[in-house]
Amino acid sequence: MPIIEATGLARTFKARKKEVHAVRGVDLAVEEGEIVGFLGPNGAGKTTTLRMLTTLLRPTAGTAVIAGADLLRDPVGVRRRIGFVPQAIGQTMGGTDNQAKVIEELHDQAALYHIGKAEGAQRAELLLNQLDLAGLDDRLVKTLSGGQRRRLEIALGLVHEPPVVFLDEPTTGLDPQSRSNLWDHIRKLRSDLGTTVFLTTHYLEEADALCDRVIIIDHGVTVATGTPDELKRQVSGDVVTLQVSGPVADARALLAQQPIVRDATVSDGELRLTVDRGEESLPALLRVFDGAGLAIRSISLSRPTLDDVFLTLTGRSLRDDSPSSARNGDDHDPAPAATASSAASKELAPDVFLH
Repeated sequence: MPIIEATGLARTFKARKKEVHAVRGVDLAVEEGEIVGFLGPNGAGKTTTLRMLTTLLRPTAGTAVIAGADLLRDPVGVRRRIGFVPQAIGQTMGGTDNQAKVIEELHDQAALYHIGKAEGAQRAELLLNQLDLAGLDDRLVKTLSGGQRRRLEIALGLVHEPPVVFLDEPTTGLDPQSRSNLWDHIRKLRSDLGTTVFLTTHYLEEADALCDRVIIIDHGVTVATGTPDELKRQVSGDVVTLQVSGPVADARALLAQQPIVRDATVSDGELRLTVDRGEESLPALLRVFDGAGLAIRSISLSRPTLDDVFLTLTGRSLRDDSPSSARNGDDHDPAPAATASSAASKELAPDVFLH
């Protein structure tokens, strides 16, 4: 059974006397131990869906079960079972207190989940070691680098040992080295702790490098699900580009008849072939050329990117949606983003939902 499963999840609200459908019916399933990327252009419903899954926003329709707890019937149970690390909105905002010490933040977070002092201290020490924060116990949060601060925020989301953690734009604003370092730590959440990771990102290379599967949302509905490689092949296929000695039109006519070739075109004197699996198709193509006595002057293989997938499915490039615009909210929902600490403080609150 999936550890996260949502069916028909929807959210509508009133804006300027008009009903807005922020999310129209999202279906998704995440298996235990997966790292899944949730992608969507600005306004697609990505943030609203994340807020619903983390109990910060009540769904208008649909159902969801997270780590065995029903989202609508048992939101407090959901909160006990999940960690949530929100977007880092600048250096002075987010889930941490600038004037507090690192160790104080972790102890306070443990207390919010009613974890005893001794056990809380043990978990804090373990997380500091696992997230490369050892030796920073007595440092003020405001003195941490961007990467250290993001790792601390992840530690806050993990202090109660949830089986599922939601990471909202975890590396936005980090330099490439810090981003790569954080990727390694996110992988370790799964490999070392067995944590299921559900993350949103505006960096396609991040989804490609980290995620076992990708879920793409557009106009409030799920439009595609699969591994990055599966989605690339379904949408675009691999492209083999050749330069041949002799009439290129003859080579195109010959290769267009091959079952492994989805499309064959000539552009600027080059032959471009679309195939499903380029690495497997190349030997077969070479055999066809050899059998026909045609000589190849050059050959190259290129693979589609997730941006190609995005462009095909949504008509927009995800790279057009800057992280800065994402920080301002990719949906039109008025609900404020919660911080890691505030989410925890609401975890055992009597309110069913914040909004």
